[in-house]
Amino acid sequence: MTATPEGGRTLNDSKSNLALTKSDSSSGGGAELATQAEKSPQIPTPPSFPEGGLQAWLTVLGGSMILFCTFGTVQSFGVYQAYYTSHYLPQYVSSDISWIGSVQTFLLFAGGLPAGKLFDEGYFHHCIGAGSLIYLFSIFMLSLAKPHQYYQIFLSQGIGMGLGMGLLFLPAISVTSHYFRRRRAAAMGVVLAGSSLGAVIYAIMLNNLFNGSAGFGWGVRAAGFIDLGLLGTANLIMKTRLPSRRERPNAKPVDIKAILSDFGYWLCIIGATLTFWGLFVPFFYLQVFSESHGLSKNIGFYAIPIMNASSLFGRTIPNFLGDIIGPFNVMIPCTIMSGGLLFLMFAATNLGGTIAFGILYGFFSGGFISLITPAAASFSKDINEIGIRIGITSFVISFALLTGNPIAGALVEVNTRYFWYRPLVFASVSL
Repeated sequence: MTATPEGGRTLNDSKSNLALTKSDSSSGGGAELATQAEKSPQIPTPPSFPEGGLQAWLTVLGGSMILFCTFGTVQSFGVYQAYYTSHYLPQYVSSDISWIGSVQTFLLFAGGLPAGKLFDEGYFHHCIGAGSLIYLFSIFMLSLAKPHQYYQIFLSQGIGMGLGMGLLFLPAISVTSHYFRRRRAAAMGVVLAGSSLGAVIYAIMLNNLFNGSAGFGWGVRAAGFIDLGLLGTANLIMKTRLPSRRERPNAKPVDIKAILSDFGYWLCIIGATLTFWGLFVPFFYLQVFSESHGLSKNIGFYAIPIMNASSLFGRTIPNFLGDIIGPFNVMIPCTIMSGGLLFLMFAATNLGGTIAFGILYGFFSGGFISLITPAAASFSKDINEIGIRIGITSFVISFALLTGNPIAGALVEVNTRYFWYRPLVFASVSL
């Protein structure tokens, strides 16, 4: 077929145009498919966990150091309670004095809510750095407090140290979740065991210094210098591993509504709150209890260290079991045993009874204290939820810790007389 005078196309031209049309069509379809593939959502790869390694265990060690200084101080408050009652604040009743320790404990746990949010957003080192400075400043201010000056002790020990503890406590526990998943309960238990070790050392050291030639001021300063070394080391060796939400702008936001409507999670929180309402009564009052029943001061001095030494094992052994059979299957029996053992405190009126109660109660209560954190974390559907879930749990629990020990103090002392059955029944029923 030849070209016409009007400029018509040949057969060969028509075939060429047809081929070009097909080529354009196929290339356009390919581009469309590529665009669709780009737009399709990418499923994020779940993070892997080393379950150990040098940096992982250094972080666990740093967390133990922080808990040694903070929660260890809370658990040795019974030493302060006994000393304030007999020497520094004798004009105040037990309930007034216990408010100092209760506010400190309240702020330690309540601070978990903002600290948990800051931890999830990547401000881990900011939290533990600021918390260390506030805590150290406050403990050295406590060493300057004068006898009979309740407000000085309340501001420095209750408010100041409590605020510092609140910024330190939850990030020190939560950061272990960056390194451990399968052995998370065991790792958190090792971190929490630092508090038991701290409580043993502080209780023995402070009892001897307060009642020796050093006195209250230098006794508190000695604890402050230990805290300075441990918190400084912890700030240097602890590191996060996973990127924070700030570093992943496309990360799925935490579903707060789903957390707040999680029935099982809230059932866990309510149960933990009732338990913590009475759990720390022996830690605050065992030394006063033993001394009021005629035991020597030496036995009273070592009652709380014995309980905390046993708690060291209670915060590690149950956690290893929790990784195997589940945290709730271990935590619930520990709670039941703790509630029943509170009635055994009635028998702690001699050396044998005091030691037996301290060992048994320290172990089983320690199991509950160390397992509630991994139990709350087990409800998390994503690694980014851990900080906020533990933070909410700590915040709600803090109100029980704020009121439990002052209630026990109001029940135990009426017109300078002690009625021990009342706070013990209250604590046992709440557990």
